[in-house]
Amino acid sequence: MVTPVGQPLSAPAKPVRASPPSGEIPSMKPPESEEDEKWVWNQIKAEARRDAESEPALASYLYATILSHPSFSQALAFHLANKLSSPTLLSTLLYDIFLGLVSTNPNLGSAAVADLIAVRHRDPACESFSHCLLNYKGYLAVQAHRVSHILWAQARRPIALALQSRMSDVFAVDIHPAARIGKGVLLDHATGVVIGETAVIGDNVSILHHVTLGGTGKAVGDRHPKIGDGVLLGAGATILGNVRIGAGAKIGAGSLVLIDVPPRTTAVGNPARLIGGKTHPSQLEDVPGESMDHTSFISQWSDYVI
Repeated sequence: MVTPVGQPLSAPAKPVRASPPSGEIPSMKPPESEEDEKWVWNQIKAEARRDAESEPALASYLYATILSHPSFSQALAFHLANKLSSPTLLSTLLYDIFLGLVSTNPNLGSAAVADLIAVRHRDPACESFSHCLLNYKGYLAVQAHRVSHILWAQARRPIALALQSRMSDVFAVDIHPAARIGKGVLLDHATGVVIGETAVIGDNVSILHHVTLGGTGKAVGDRHPKIGDGVLLGAGATILGNVRIGAGAKIGAGSLVLIDVPPRTTAVGNPARLIGGKTHPSQLEDVPGESMDHTSFISQWSDYVI
C-alpha cells in the first residue's frame, strides 16, 4: 500500500550525511551492480534529510516521498503514482502496478538510476539527485514511459495508453508506449517532446525541449527515427521518417532532418545539411550527448542562423 502523505518528519537517527562534491558523482555509465544503486539511494536520502532540516516546510513532503521508503524503487514508484494519478486513476493502483513491474523487471531500476546520474552530470542546473527525482519532469516522464513500454509489451495496451495520456497531461511529454529508449537518457526541460511509436533511442542520448521524432504522414509500419548512442538533439529539432541518426551525432537547434545522419557528424538547418558537406562531413571529437556542446558547429558554417 502507498505510504500516507503528510506524516510529520521524525528526527533522523543518524547524523545527516553531506552530499558529495560534484567531482564525486559516479560515472554516467549504467549501474553495474546493486551496490551502485544503493550508493545513489544513500545520497538521495542524505540530501532529503539535509533539505528537511534547512527547510522545515518541506519536511513532511520529503518524508512521504523519500525518507519513509526502504528503497529507491519504492520511492520512485510512490512519487510517480502520485504524480500520474487522477480522481479515477488511483495512486494506490498505479503504485502496485509500478512495484510489481520493478520486481519482475530489474532493468527498470538500473535504467532509472542511470538516467538520474546522467541528469546530474549533464545539467548544470541540477543541484542534487533528490532534486532530479522529485522535480525534473523530463526524468519522471522517461521513467513513466519505461513502465508503459513494459505494459505495452505485455499486451496490456489500455493501461499503457492511459499512462501515456496522463504523462502528456502532467509532464507535457508525449511518448508512445511502443517506442524504445535506452539508458542514461536526458530530456532537458522536456516540454513539448514527442516520440513516435516505432522510434528507437540509444544509450546516453540528450534531448532538448520541443524535439519531435515523428512520421511523415499516414503510413503505418516502421516509420519513425532511430537515434544512436550518444546523440544530442537540440531544442526544437524535428526528425521525421524512418531515418537513422548515427552514434555520437549532433542535430542543431531548430533543424528539420529528413535524411540519415552519419555517426559523429553534425546536421543543421531547415532542411538540415551536414557540416562539411554530404561527401566529407566534419567529424566530431566529443560525444555530444554527454558533452552537451550545442554551438561548436557555428564557426564551421557561417550561414547557419539560430
